[in-house]
Amino acid sequence: MGRHSLPDEDGADAPGPRPRSRGRTVAIATALVLTVAAGTAVAVRSDLLSFGGSCRDHAVQLDVAAAPDIAPALQAAADDAREKEVTSDGSCIDVRVTARDSYKVADELRTGKGDPRYEVWVPDSELWLQRVGLGSKQNRVTPAGNIASSPVGMAMVPSAAESLGWPKKTYSWPELTGAAMKDDKLRLGAADPARSATGLLALAKLSTSARKSGGKGGDTQAAGMAKALSSRTSDSDSQLVDTLARDASGTEQGNPRRNQALILSEQAAFAHNASAGEENSLDMFYPEDGSPRLDYPYTLVQEDELSTDQSRAALRFMTLFSDDEGRALLEEHGFRTGAEDPSAKLVTAAGGRTPQPYAAEASEPPTEKELQETLGMWTITVQSARLSTVVDVSDSMGEFVPGQNRSRMEVTKSSLLQALAGFTDQDEIGLWEFATLLDGERDYRKLVPTQRLGDRKGDGTQRDRVSRAFSDLAPIPGGATGLYDTTLAAYKEAVSSYASGKFNAVVVLTDGVNQDPGSVSRSNLIKQLENLSDAKRPVPLIAIAVGPNADKEEVVQIAEATGGSGHQVDDPAQIHAVILKAIMEAGSHG
Repeated sequence: MGRHSLPDEDGADAPGPRPRSRGRTVAIATALVLTVAAGTAVAVRSDLLSFGGSCRDHAVQLDVAAAPDIAPALQAAADDAREKEVTSDGSCIDVRVTARDSYKVADELRTGKGDPRYEVWVPDSELWLQRVGLGSKQNRVTPAGNIASSPVGMAMVPSAAESLGWPKKTYSWPELTGAAMKDDKLRLGAADPARSATGLLALAKLSTSARKSGGKGGDTQAAGMAKALSSRTSDSDSQLVDTLARDASGTEQGNPRRNQALILSEQAAFAHNASAGEENSLDMFYPEDGSPRLDYPYTLVQEDELSTDQSRAALRFMTLFSDDEGRALLEEHGFRTGAEDPSAKLVTAAGGRTPQPYAAEASEPPTEKELQETLGMWTITVQSARLSTVVDVSDSMGEFVPGQNRSRMEVTKSSLLQALAGFTDQDEIGLWEFATLLDGERDYRKLVPTQRLGDRKGDGTQRDRVSRAFSDLAPIPGGATGLYDTTLAAYKEAVSSYASGKFNAVVVLTDGVNQDPGSVSRSNLIKQLENLSDAKRPVPLIAIAVGPNADKEEVVQIAEATGGSGHQVDDPAQIHAVILKAIMEAGSHG
């Protein structure tokens, strides 16, 4: 925490239990950041020093940007602190809370656009800290602990929940999602995973569970479910709740725009039920394979630019949620505040009942890699993809990968097949291979035209043809890397066959630099790519340099000429994750 002092153990009570976050309790995190001036031997959580008179002229002002669901609780605490003249190092704290969508603040901090006019940010999930770039050189956010949590499950109107055997019957995420999407009678809505931590956590958990239970078909199952969800997404959690049928009338229940089931946090269901009345309340399913949780990290923004008074006051405000009164306030707003079993009153108000596993440990948070893969899959499923895959089959692809008893080509093929499983039948995939003088005077050969994976031709589908073609790729003895001419030809064809309404891209995999002396020059290639690219009909080039002999700078320059991205991987097994990450980034840029 930089210049922050540690808590005075003789003067401060031990903090109470806090919600879990990534395997640690927030009690520990909170204890590490409870601070008072080293020379001020008073307890930060005891009764406040009284200096007499009004605090108005001696208040430290703090602006807090908070996720819309927790903002009311923070505002209530701020109002209470102002009324009680809560102080930090002898000065009152004057806290102003503004509700801001977490994804908007994350993008604002990540891009550095605008001047953040807040010292504290409380998003609904640590996922947003990853998006900002926690630990990066910019170091825009400094986490100080987590102040609340809320598990994510599936909430349904009573008639829908009853039809699925609630509350006695339990489901895994894939089972519950599959049951909810079985027919049009039970319409399932979700918040956009690109903008909602609730939606992203649920989709990541659904994908992980589908892979574990579905084996090789798990990726396709998860992609299919994501595709179905994509047709009923809302931009935010608050907008999602507004899609519920407003009453039990046939008009509302039969309205195709109304949902009977929502992927929702417990707190959101709690808040809805508090105002909806018994007839329009929601029942809550807690999947048996684990409920991911929103964890509400309390973070300082651009800490190195805060004054000592501001940083101490910010941490003083956070401690208000560590005592009994602060925890009670959060629970009144539907949040969990400890690692122990949740309040039965809270769960009941949110629509939970035994034997639904609402007291189970939170499922392990998704890794950054899993999040990238999930967002990549989501980008693909929302728009559908049209990808031309161009693979280097030069002789060097037969070299063995260090530490593995497999060649670069073998590992590359496995990674491509894994990526293929994440595409739906609506996506279009094609394949080229390249090496010098591969097809007469040309350095490339078209193996499979870019078509819908679900299209049938003869005894099989396009997916079958692409899968076989991936599996049959083999290094060409004596073949060198004909990168430039191949890239230009593939890009020209992709631009000329652009499919409106889809995510169009060219993916080029190479393990070396261009080795065709008779090809177009790099500068000429880049110039032609820039002339071919069109912002209104974007076709980003995703170029991946594989292995130690590839030139990352080269692929970056080539790809950026089209608005795409260049990457380097030491291990071809990383190709799958890199493709999905690149697709997610390109998709987020429109």
